[in-house]
Amino acid sequence: MAAATALSLSSSSSSPNFLQLRRFPRPEKGSRLPRAALVEAKPLPALRGGASGGSSVNGEYAVQVVDAAAAELSIRSRMDRAGDIQAEARAMTRAVNTTVYSPELVAARYGSRPIKVLQRTVEILTAVGSFAFKLFLDKRQGLLDQRKRMRAAELRRIFTRLGPTFVKIGQGLSTRPDICPPEFLEELSELQDALPTFPDAEAFACIERELGLPIDSIYSALSPSPIAAASLGQVYKAQLRLSGELVAVKVQRPGIEEAIGLDFYLLRGLGFLINKYVNFISSDVVALIDEFARRVYQELNYVQEGKNARRFKKLYADKADVLVPDIFWDYTSAKVLTMEWVDGVKLNQQEAIEKQGLKLLELVNIGIQCSLRQLLEYGYFHADPHPGNLLATPEGKLAFLDFGMMSETPEQARFAIIGHVVHLVNRDYEAMARDYYDLDFLSPDVDVSPIVPALRNFFDDVLNATVSELNFKTIVDGLGAVLYDYPFNVPAYYALILRSLTVLEGLALYADPNFKVLAASYPYFAKRLLTDPNPYLRDALIELLFKDGRFRWNRLENLLVQGRKDKDFTAKDALQPVLKLLLDPEGEELRVLVVKESVYVTEAVVFGSMIDAFNSIPQPMRSLISNGNESGPLNLNNGERERILELRDRVFRIWSLLRSSDNFDPTLFEPILQVLQEPEARILGGRVAGGITQRFAARLLQQFLRSPVAVSTQ
Repeated sequence: MAAATALSLSSSSSSPNFLQLRRFPRPEKGSRLPRAALVEAKPLPALRGGASGGSSVNGEYAVQVVDAAAAELSIRSRMDRAGDIQAEARAMTRAVNTTVYSPELVAARYGSRPIKVLQRTVEILTAVGSFAFKLFLDKRQGLLDQRKRMRAAELRRIFTRLGPTFVKIGQGLSTRPDICPPEFLEELSELQDALPTFPDAEAFACIERELGLPIDSIYSALSPSPIAAASLGQVYKAQLRLSGELVAVKVQRPGIEEAIGLDFYLLRGLGFLINKYVNFISSDVVALIDEFARRVYQELNYVQEGKNARRFKKLYADKADVLVPDIFWDYTSAKVLTMEWVDGVKLNQQEAIEKQGLKLLELVNIGIQCSLRQLLEYGYFHADPHPGNLLATPEGKLAFLDFGMMSETPEQARFAIIGHVVHLVNRDYEAMARDYYDLDFLSPDVDVSPIVPALRNFFDDVLNATVSELNFKTIVDGLGAVLYDYPFNVPAYYALILRSLTVLEGLALYADPNFKVLAASYPYFAKRLLTDPNPYLRDALIELLFKDGRFRWNRLENLLVQGRKDKDFTAKDALQPVLKLLLDPEGEELRVLVVKESVYVTEAVVFGSMIDAFNSIPQPMRSLISNGNESGPLNLNNGERERILELRDRVFRIWSLLRSSDNFDPTLFEPILQVLQEPEARILGGRVAGGITQRFAARLLQQFLRSPVAVSTQ
């Protein structure tokens, strides 16, 4: 789909009759409708008596003018915020009677209507059963591949005919190239915003009824037909009469509550049967259905969606490459949502994206980084990121739309997920199994020891390559196959996380079949481990870097290489938390390891420099200095010399990585020097100095005695 462009307004006299409003042009018959989106570009209020007016007088007057202008801006800003809060309160009042999902109320409503329930059941079974039978016949006749396109279009029509609940199922399938063939993906993708529309007259009547105003008093221009139609509503493009701003107006489908209520009643009945008779599904299916139903019902409250959008914008739109629309509360109610307008292209329209000079994988990576922040920083995330809700703007930004379905990750689970990745890298399957307590997968009374061998068998097979080479779906599916025998209960938030990440991975697979979400996520995980002062993550970092009493410099180097790829990484943030952890009163065990490692590093730097100096002098002088000893004056065997040089070079590379950071500033060491002035740091420094002295004394004695025995570096 080509990128939507701003539509010009036609000129005509205004009329009290809303059907004669100036309107945006109707798309030509047969053409694809441009996708509705929202723009975040609000001009600052003009200053009265700006600073330029005082440039011809003395500087004091000019400063006074600037101060007055700044004060006026501040006053206006506070007034705008106060007015916005009041407008939001009025919108909430308009939505006070919105229906909230209740399993009991749904059961009471439809349990007494057996004929209607039977009719809907027959309708669903007939549609789905006939389609499955046709696929069976196609396979028997050897025509399955030949009829894929026809069957895909048929399935799209079936989902559309069955209504919003099945449309959402189709939307989920449209983002899974690992499940559906390309023909099905293409057809089902039309369920995202190209659904059948309902009559415009009903939509306009809904706007007037919900907002309590005639159409022509709200808009100076209005598109004559929907720009897009989704499962729960359809969108119009309009221009506000009072401000002249372009907006997208989403209007809810009539009778939507009745349709989804009946479907969820049937799905709950199916869930009860699955819980009772299907043993290999250990999760509470009814609970998952109820959670999904609650979120769909929340989508029916457009005021709540507006509040979700505002919260999402506040948390995540601070990045230059992420765009989140704003809400016009005076024109929003439970069934009408008015948002800013932006031009954009759906994220699964790769050809149209590339025509704008953009790269799909870069946009997907923006989505992945933003999703990681959603899931693991603030815990508030977009739970329905299908391509119709993710747009590429001409400026290269990723726009998030449709905030009806949101979810939250518990704080404990956020850190547990990061720790789980660390344990996966370390192949620490005992710790991985214990993580399931913090993730709420297992109750505390469940013994995880039988799970450890299953994890080991699975991951030892798939971890032949690096973790970053693993496909996210491979891990999810593999774990599901391994752990279904155990009493796992997948929390609703985790199911939505999996859906969110698999959608993004599915989008990336359009452009690159070899794309790996975990590889794209590595920089974020590395940055969090290196910079986050949270005690849980500090422990995870120490666990990653130390093993068997030795520091793994290769792991630190890899973390720095990956972490520097994240735009928010700073060397300052990477150094200070580690130092503070080192000086913590409970950090004695870590200090012992650090003292030991500091001695090794000092020895490696000094002896490595001596080895380089020795190798740089002419051969005759080398023989004279070493008295004919091939190992040199330090009396090191080849293995020991290689270990010293390798450690020295790795430490230098790590220092080079820190210095070459874009935001490196020597002043970042000032707070570190302050930390080193603390009593614990001076004591630690004395222990390091003592260890170095002992080490060099041992080396000196070795040289004096010319002992062939090498000092261990282990």
